[in-house]
Amino acid sequence: MKKLLYGLISSLFLLSVVASDALASHSWGNYHWARIANPFTLKFGDNLSSAWKPYLATTTNDWNQSSVLEAQTEAGQSGKNCSSTTGRVEVCNKKYGNNGWLGIAQIWVSGDHITKGVVKVNDTYFNTAKYNKPEWRNLVMCQEVGHTLGLDHQDEKFDNPNLGSCMDYTSNPDSNQHPNTHDYEQLEVIYSHLDSFSTIGALAVKNFGQYLTENLENPNEWGQKIKDNGAIAEYERRLPTGLKLHTFVIWAN
Repeated sequence: MKKLLYGLISSLFLLSVVASDALASHSWGNYHWARIANPFTLKFGDNLSSAWKPYLATTTNDWNQSSVLEAQTEAGQSGKNCSSTTGRVEVCNKKYGNNGWLGIAQIWVSGDHITKGVVKVNDTYFNTAKYNKPEWRNLVMCQEVGHTLGLDHQDEKFDNPNLGSCMDYTSNPDSNQHPNTHDYEQLEVIYSHLDSFSTIGALAVKNFGQYLTENLENPNEWGQKIKDNGAIAEYERRLPTGLKLHTFVIWAN
């Protein structure tokens, strides 16, 4: 009986591990916002032109479907250079130039904890016929915001069949404009534990040292290239304060 019971417990444990691994397949490292309760409220600063505001509204509504997150949009604090703000994510657009990228998401991390984030979309490309479409604007906005929550891509081969997720890179964004069930499940995995402190909003710990003040719009400011398949890329820059800056990139084709 003991052997039978032990075998049953072992089997259940194995199944739970397998299930957990199946869900935990597209987190961005172990990066997450530190918080003391779920669901947690994360503010997204709207520094956008009128053309982009509806897409941020759609994105925040989409990510609000998560059981662990309440995404809220409020007036931005960035100014024209889209400077970052501790404890929140600033979202910006402008003509950043022919520097190769369509959109970027940047997070500053202390250990595994995100302390602030920035999303930028490049109107130099979005004003062209190829990208000036709701499908591309929804995909890029949704995906870059997803990165600031700690999510990686579900798939990085843009010629594969679409997965129905904005976290799936694609050359045809028609069916990849919003999160899917797997994205919400992944957030539940990432935020399944609580922390003893917070890096969010008014509760954010302020003693993370000085941050970079550069605009950080050009690849030569992003540090070491971690990966790049010609469609998406990731960079890491170690800062003197012990923090790291991580940049996720969607390249314009």
